[in-house]
Amino acid sequence: MGERPEPPASGLRPAPVPVPPGEAPAAAAAATPALAAGEERLTGVLERIVFANEQSGFSIARLKVPHQRDLTTILGPLVGSTPGEHLELLGRWEVDRKFGRQFRFRAYQTVRPTTLVGIEKYLGSGLIKGIGPVYAARLVEAFGLDTLRIVEEEPGRLRDVAGIGPRRAEKILAAWAEQKVVREVMVFLQGHGVSTAHAARIFRTYGEKSLDVLRTDPYRMVEDVWGIGFRTADQIALKLGLSEQSERRAEAGLAWVLQTMLDEGHCFCPRVELLARGADALRIDLSILERALGVRLEAGALIDDEGRIYLGAVHAIECKVAERLRLLLRSPSRLPPIRLDAALAWAQGRLSIQLSPSQVDAIRRVLQAKVSVLTGGPGVGKTTIVTAVLAILRAKQAKVLLCAPTGKAAKRLSEVTGTPASTIHRLLKFRPRDRGFEFNAENPLDADLVVMDESSMVDIFLLNHLLQALRPEAALLLVGDVDQLPSVGPGNCLRDIIDSGSVSASRLTEIFRQAAQSDIVANAHRINRGEMPLTAAPAAGALSDFYFIEEADPERIPALVVKLCKERIPARFGLDPVRDVQVLTPMYRGAAGVTNLNLELQKALNPTEEKVLRFGREYRVGDKVMQLRNNYDLETWNGDIGVIRALEPEAQEVTIEFDGRPLQYGYGDLDEVTHAYACSVHKSQGSEYPAVILLLLTQHFIMLQRNLLYTALTRARRLAVVVGTKKALGIAVRNNDPVARYTGLKERLAGKRVEPGPAGGAGGGR
Repeated sequence: MGERPEPPASGLRPAPVPVPPGEAPAAAAAATPALAAGEERLTGVLERIVFANEQSGFSIARLKVPHQRDLTTILGPLVGSTPGEHLELLGRWEVDRKFGRQFRFRAYQTVRPTTLVGIEKYLGSGLIKGIGPVYAARLVEAFGLDTLRIVEEEPGRLRDVAGIGPRRAEKILAAWAEQKVVREVMVFLQGHGVSTAHAARIFRTYGEKSLDVLRTDPYRMVEDVWGIGFRTADQIALKLGLSEQSERRAEAGLAWVLQTMLDEGHCFCPRVELLARGADALRIDLSILERALGVRLEAGALIDDEGRIYLGAVHAIECKVAERLRLLLRSPSRLPPIRLDAALAWAQGRLSIQLSPSQVDAIRRVLQAKVSVLTGGPGVGKTTIVTAVLAILRAKQAKVLLCAPTGKAAKRLSEVTGTPASTIHRLLKFRPRDRGFEFNAENPLDADLVVMDESSMVDIFLLNHLLQALRPEAALLLVGDVDQLPSVGPGNCLRDIIDSGSVSASRLTEIFRQAAQSDIVANAHRINRGEMPLTAAPAAGALSDFYFIEEADPERIPALVVKLCKERIPARFGLDPVRDVQVLTPMYRGAAGVTNLNLELQKALNPTEEKVLRFGREYRVGDKVMQLRNNYDLETWNGDIGVIRALEPEAQEVTIEFDGRPLQYGYGDLDEVTHAYACSVHKSQGSEYPAVILLLLTQHFIMLQRNLLYTALTRARRLAVVVGTKKALGIAVRNNDPVARYTGLKERLAGKRVEPGPAGGAGGGR
């Protein structure tokens, strides 16, 4: 069933459920939809959901129909339903040549079960947090056919059931009340032709005011509710009767265009391009957009900086970063006086190393500068330089703090330097309650030098927080590879700082002997120079750390990747297929895309039956998953990888372990994580893996860039396997013109006027 192709989205959404003015959506939900010509009603219990598309709502499921021995396959817009629910569906029977007789429905409603078995299954399905199979059986045993009425009308009697104390009863009642409102929200959204996968999150954001918000200003959801984008809010607004040419829609649309560009890494958008993009995407008159832009500029929500339109907060942060860096550069240093020649000789003896002239020069620059940058590819000795600097400063009793953007990068920095390192969030002591930091401009870090590794992946927001927490007298060392992909978030900070010419920068190019023996390192540098990597297979019986496998057919890729992960790599290199092997691919769609590869790898590597289906994904115990957004309450960050350790159907919670920290996620929060057997190259930034399988096909043309290929290859520590075609490899190597970012940091640091720049680039973004 999982291989059935999904039909086009058109015609699959449920028929609108009209809600007359003044009438509650619940009343509309209770009404029986009318049958169209040739339609039938089908009633049964939802047994399981085989497939669900989060965006369109289209689902394939199995229904237990009374008096029928076999389960019935149903296809249609099944959104927000849970196995165990009793459904009444409106649709038609059809016969598929491959899958046989099935029922395709256009609309449905939930009906309460009327039998003891049905009630028990309904309550034990995980629909209500706090009631699992055990308590469902106890409730039915105590109250029989009256169970649902008692939960609804006489909740105090729940405490008569063994094991249900005051706290559990309160939890059950709160979940029951939430389900009622969530169902109303679902019906409302269903009636306006949009997916209701985020109804629970909308409810948690607005509570009982959910429907009021949806009716009066649906665009609020774009800012307030994670996962609800402008398109969804706009669809609701238009169906509610808001004019396509309204100024409110234009204001929301301009903010959306800017947010979209922020997501693409830009800090601003030239005014002309912003209006053009808005007019094209919204199909709205340019004069209306110009008026809306004026309103947002006057309110201070947007800033016009000489033709560059910023979101107000982003403009303030970019200015703060430049001001703070200039303050560091002009302030006296807290570093102790050092006799450099003697210190360098001492460090080499202490560490039993021989520094090259380029390394000696870099160490001198770091110890003499207030702000310095150390950049270069793999194997050029960046770690050796940092270790020597740390040894010299420790001998002088200087206070040095080490950090990196991600937990894995911080752990690796600590291992290679022998000095404790932490994430930037932990270094600054992040406060979930107000999303601030303990260490800031008013309470700065007590440090003579702060070293930040993997600086290429730090966006303008995180860099600002770090800089605000530094004393003006403190020194800062930024370590990273400027040739890698820029940060996922907005800005191109490391490159802008280097290109501004305002700080001391050391670019290392010499590959040292031990690193030069690695084909991964050698090929990474070849790629960075614009040369094709060496792809010849090693001699028979010999092992290499770099392999190229020619395969042009995208449909054959999944089976090949599964075989590499499950059989060939573990057998040859002794690596664990889930823990040690990471599949990277440039795109999400297609047979060789992230989505399909995760399905195939999950099926092959984790066939356990202990699972839960949410948001169109099947989450299993043992799954490798990735966090998709910063969760400030749990202190997990976009790109963090964890493993599902347990499912709790009764509590509707999933335990996911991130770097040894077990964290609880509600079922309704699982759209924050996705499977991570395969991920995009962008998502792999800042991480290293024992083995990487990189897919590179000509169908990935739009993403084939030198810095993407270089970044992917340098994620591999012990083994890199490139699967694809030499043509695609050549395209990537030759394409050294990545999409430029609109940023102003370079010019702000250099004290120059920042030009808006042509479409696709800005002076400081390249």
